[in-house]
Amino acid sequence: MTRDVKKTNPALINLIKGLKKSAYENKAPIWKDIAERLEKPLQNWPEINLNRISMYVHEKETALIPGKVLSTGKLTKKISIAAWSFSEKAHEKIKKAGGKTLSIEELVKNNPKGKDIRIVG
Repeated sequence: MTRDVKKTNPALINLIKGLKKSAYENKAPIWKDIAERLEKPLQNWPEINLNRISMYVHEKETALIPGKVLSTGKLTKKISIAAWSFSEKAHEKIKKAGGKTLSIEELVKNNPKGKDIRIVG
């Protein structure tokens, strides 16, 4: 039995609408993919540790996590990371490694075509 989950967070609702609009306007299917992932129930959202991001994302890419970034492990590269949320410790470790944290909205604004982005999660 599937439940129809209604999102109530206005920021999240606006983000999902914005992602779908951006996917259509920029012919960038990555944004539609992320919107669909964010529409799923919260317990299905990924929680990704820094060591996993470090393992799978190259320095020229931006990591996109449709969930939360946690601080376990070490970030060994200067990587820009966009996510719905970051733990405080993860935020500190990313800055210390020379990386950047972005909201998903900022990433869409800076990179409307969705080039050089790796989805982790």
